[in-house]
Amino acid sequence: MVDFDPSSHPHRRFNPLTGSHILVSPHRTKRPWLGQTEAPQLSTLPEYDPECYLCPGNTRVGGKVNDKYTSTLVFENDFAAVLPPPGPAAPDASHPLLTVEPVQGGCDVICFHPRHDLSFPTLQIPDIEKVIDQWTQVYLTRGRQEGIKYVQLFETKGAIMGCSNPHPHSQAWSLSVIPTLPEKELNALRSYASKQNTQQGAPKGPDGQACLLCDYVHHEIGVAEDEGRIVIKNNNWVALVPWWAYWPYEVMLLPYKRHVPSLQHLTEEEKRDYAEIISRMTKRYDNLFSCSFAYAMGIHQRPVPAQEVDGKLVADEQDVAHLHVHFEPPLLRSASVRKFMASFEVMAESQRDLTPEQAAKRLRECSEVHYLSKQ
Repeated sequence: MVDFDPSSHPHRRFNPLTGSHILVSPHRTKRPWLGQTEAPQLSTLPEYDPECYLCPGNTRVGGKVNDKYTSTLVFENDFAAVLPPPGPAAPDASHPLLTVEPVQGGCDVICFHPRHDLSFPTLQIPDIEKVIDQWTQVYLTRGRQEGIKYVQLFETKGAIMGCSNPHPHSQAWSLSVIPTLPEKELNALRSYASKQNTQQGAPKGPDGQACLLCDYVHHEIGVAEDEGRIVIKNNNWVALVPWWAYWPYEVMLLPYKRHVPSLQHLTEEEKRDYAEIISRMTKRYDNLFSCSFAYAMGIHQRPVPAQEVDGKLVADEQDVAHLHVHFEPPLLRSASVRKFMASFEVMAESQRDLTPEQAAKRLRECSEVHYLSKQ
């Protein structure tokens, strides 16, 4: 009998954060592609676009005029997905299977920089630090509002991901409920903390409990590079392709030296290293296929900020969260071939062809000198 080889034989991997499985089919990477292709994402944009509703001084669709900002800009989304309280009560359900739960909150837009043509891989690290500062401020402000139970910070980059404006920006949706995916992760982190002893040498979670992500990243750091999934690492953060990754070049960023529940808990050094690893990782993304690399990015952390008393953060049960960032890009083979959620995945189970280890190796081999700077 042939020995099992995860780089060539089909197998399933378990995602402990969501409780789901991924079917990995590495032998399919050699199949021909005759399906849909996408136009490569444009990398040459003007520094200022008079038609862009996010550029400084321009008028947005709703008639409001942007400040002539020189750094970052935050404003309430003119087309918010959720509306502020108070909202109407839910009607009585006509059947127990047909329930309605009202949701209130607010939506904000965070512009990274006044220049229309920049994005994380081409921003300077101090500019990325300013973005992190704004994320933190929005998280603190919105998360302290009455009735808000969760603040989701995210970025949609690239037209093929559904981004309607290439100006560098992200969003924050603040909700009166905890959304499905973060709730699954938080439940998994709580369950792990209640049942496990922390691995020797790994950082400890709240009250000395085990933390799923602390233990996971501690293990990944110990894996040999040629077998591993780590792409890059600095003094406080690591970028890796998760063992359970679904998207071809999915990456997770997380602090690894200590348990960090949220952006609010970062030290100045950790914040600088966060900005640096975003810069380095997104440069590798762009260099992979020599294009402006599309992705969905989301920050998962404590649902809302910790209380502060006498300048110190008060720990509570929400500290079980471990700050981490998901980058989920759609591109598969080139700048023009993306991964689609095929019928098997819609009807049965998530599936990928390229193994996480192969993806991590290809990303490690990418330069951190942006391809446009070589032209």
